[in-house]
Amino acid sequence: MGADAGEPSSILSLAAAFSYGVSSMAMVFVNKAVLMQYVHSMTLLTLQQIATALLIHFGQVLGMSKRKDFNLITAKKLLPVSIFYNANVGFALASLKGVNIPMYIAIKRITPLAVLVSGCIRGKGKPPTQVTLSVICTAAGVLIAALGDFSFDLYGYCMALTSVFFQTMYLVLVEKSGAEDGLSSVDLMFYNSILSLPFLFFLIIATGEFPHSLAVLSAKTASLSFSVILVISLVMGIVLNFTMFWCTIVNSALTTTIVGVLKGVGSTTLGFILLGGVEVHALNVTGLVINTFGGVWYSYAKYKQKKRTPRKPVPDVESHAHK
Repeated sequence: MGADAGEPSSILSLAAAFSYGVSSMAMVFVNKAVLMQYVHSMTLLTLQQIATALLIHFGQVLGMSKRKDFNLITAKKLLPVSIFYNANVGFALASLKGVNIPMYIAIKRITPLAVLVSGCIRGKGKPPTQVTLSVICTAAGVLIAALGDFSFDLYGYCMALTSVFFQTMYLVLVEKSGAEDGLSSVDLMFYNSILSLPFLFFLIIATGEFPHSLAVLSAKTASLSFSVILVISLVMGIVLNFTMFWCTIVNSALTTTIVGVLKGVGSTTLGFILLGGVEVHALNVTGLVINTFGGVWYSYAKYKQKKRTPRKPVPDVESHAHK
């Protein structure tokens, strides 16, 4: 995946980060648009994974993409990645049903806090003061914004916070899997989608979505507008998967997290305009501004930290991604 001596070129790194940022921002709005008409989030996720597996399979058959043969040993190693991925996306989709987009993005910005806590637990030591303060600022912004959120949905907030936890674990595992096993983005996508399906089939049956969700889907697809949004959602699910794996392998889990924070600035602004569901309140807006400022500050602080710190072969989330 890399350039000279295992290091990715700056253009490749930038392209991976930019692609993930754009697709991640678009995916939030596409999923919200689908879920406003179709509430069965786990069925939607299952369809996205089936579409991903089929596309990669037929892409290989037609010679348009390359991937390694399915290996049971590799599959066992990647099983935790798949579980955390589906938990992350599943809880995120569940939260989008009740939380407006600006607040959803604000809550997801707490991910750097979870990454730092994870680093401390793994013995990385105390983070720089600016990083710590920026993370506190981000979290404080969420609390203030929540107090002014007239559409407050406790269930949605809990789902979003749970998603943050699983996203952190997922990013760390993806990075280590890609680096240690030499898997490409396409390989990771294929393994993830195949390993996801038994887990997802169990969930849609256990939660009672199936088979009612398919009957509702069949009726909804009679609408051309819904069908178009659904197809876009399935395609975007594939694009987001690819760009997230790509960004994490080429750069690092930390870079993927920072890109997620920065793209949230544009998503928050658009969230007040598109798809509705947001009642403007001074407290809510103030909290979101503080949250956004904290996110940008965090990204700047981490950039400065990385510039100051010489490269060293430490197997952790920030420097292990590309070996």
